[in-house]
Amino acid sequence: MAQYDLVVRGGTVVDGSGSAGVHQDVAVKDGHIVALGQVSGTAAEEIDADGALVIPGFVDIHTHYDGLATWSSRMYPSSHHGVTTAVMGNCGVGFAPVKSHDHGLLVELMEGVEDIPGTALHEGLPWAWETFPEYLNFLDGRCYDMDIATQLPHAALRVYVMGGRGANRDPATNEEIDTMRKLTAEALQAGALGFSSSRTLNHRSITGEPTPTLTAAEAELVGIAQGLADAGTGVIEMISDFEVIDSEFDRFMAMVDASGAPMSISLGQAWRSPERWRRILGKIDQANSEGRVVKGQVAPRAIGMLIGLTSTRHPFMSCAAFKSIKDLPLGEKVRAMRDPGFKARVLEQAGEETRYDRIWVVDDEFNYEPSSASSVASKAALRGQTPAEYAYETMMEDEGRRLLYTPIINYAHGNLDACREMITAENTVMGLGDGGAHVGIICDASFVTFLLTHWGRDREHGRIDLPTLVKAQTYDTACAVGLRDRGLVREGFKADLNIIDFDNLRLLQPRTIYDLPSGAGRLEQPAEGILATVVSGQVTYANGEPTEALPGRLVRGQQG
Repeated sequence: MAQYDLVVRGGTVVDGSGSAGVHQDVAVKDGHIVALGQVSGTAAEEIDADGALVIPGFVDIHTHYDGLATWSSRMYPSSHHGVTTAVMGNCGVGFAPVKSHDHGLLVELMEGVEDIPGTALHEGLPWAWETFPEYLNFLDGRCYDMDIATQLPHAALRVYVMGGRGANRDPATNEEIDTMRKLTAEALQAGALGFSSSRTLNHRSITGEPTPTLTAAEAELVGIAQGLADAGTGVIEMISDFEVIDSEFDRFMAMVDASGAPMSISLGQAWRSPERWRRILGKIDQANSEGRVVKGQVAPRAIGMLIGLTSTRHPFMSCAAFKSIKDLPLGEKVRAMRDPGFKARVLEQAGEETRYDRIWVVDDEFNYEPSSASSVASKAALRGQTPAEYAYETMMEDEGRRLLYTPIINYAHGNLDACREMITAENTVMGLGDGGAHVGIICDASFVTFLLTHWGRDREHGRIDLPTLVKAQTYDTACAVGLRDRGLVREGFKADLNIIDFDNLRLLQPRTIYDLPSGAGRLEQPAEGILATVVSGQVTYANGEPTEALPGRLVRGQQG
């Protein structure tokens, strides 16, 4: 009988601690790492990692697979990027707790806030729960290609307790706050990883209504935070517009003080106020110096929209001429667009507000830190066309599948220098990839691959050493949400691993595929160079292709 279930032999282990790589074998038994070094025993399965990196599985703390996890076992696109643990229930949106007459309201909210087709949610969600513990029980009965953990979403909680008043953002009464506190403690004790909320006007229902949590008073926020204290566990995730930085940050710190819990706050560089993030990070640093645990949740590149005929947005969607063909199948749409007369009508109706100097064409070699010289505006000028005409023709390439990219956060200065500062700051943590969300316009679940390739290998200046990058997306993210049983290649730790051909690791073009319930589309972006992904000691993906193994399970609460 084999001594081990799996041995990964001959790789360079970058273990997630920040230490330099070491050439050694990794032996696995019963889902855990049991030996490192020169392993001489036999194994039921072996992986030859000669010339490859062996690193911990990626822990992505900001996803929105809340719906997908109820009907699918594969958490795409994150699975294609070596993610072995995904935390969902972010930004205050989710599907529990919920009363049956509010199903539609939560679907409309998720569709608007996270751009997940309502048709897919209506058809896919089984609604086999009401309370949050019942939702966890449902997830606990399913198998996945990675571990999943979830948080209690404020919007669902508020509507569950307050009904229509909660959806309409009315103030909560003391009695309602007490109920939310009790339900929060109940959810955490049942296995929720934490609590999340949103206070940004960017988060709206598909009907245009702001998220129910937008104006929740400090008393409500603190009352819920006390529920975490009652449970004695949990983390808090928040997003805000920070219109008034000092007062809003004070509200957040009141939550941290009342709960005793760590908090992460979304942090990015806005176009209109490109230095504002520094003030917020300064407040975060001050909070940590005062003994709190607060992290700015940051991205390794711009948060950017993919626009084109197969996504939910493009520059011509509001033109009357284009509206006449918007519901046609893609092939027929492209044929109509090739008609010179139709093209002339669309371009005549196109507005002038589109910033083509901030739009780039995506191809197989696309650089997510593009220069102004390669923008649509610049390429159009070289061709002697208007930017609108160039964009129109480009969108028809590849039978209408060509996508354009426009960064919306973290690209105010035309480079990613701000991202580098955020990545290397003392009190930040990687996140914001939004896997499972914005499926028709954003595919930032590939952040985890980009972090290694761009910052660890491809950028001409300002590269970051690979051990630091690996640690940032494995052990640091795991610790940020209390999952201390993973994120390191160490004896006793969970056997979640990636074996990577680092020299050939690269992102492929994003594409729209149509595999959601009701046939709805979503953006997908695979990677090349991940030789194997291992979850709990089982190979789940080999050279990008799924195996039959589905060892991923619901993680109930903090671990380790």
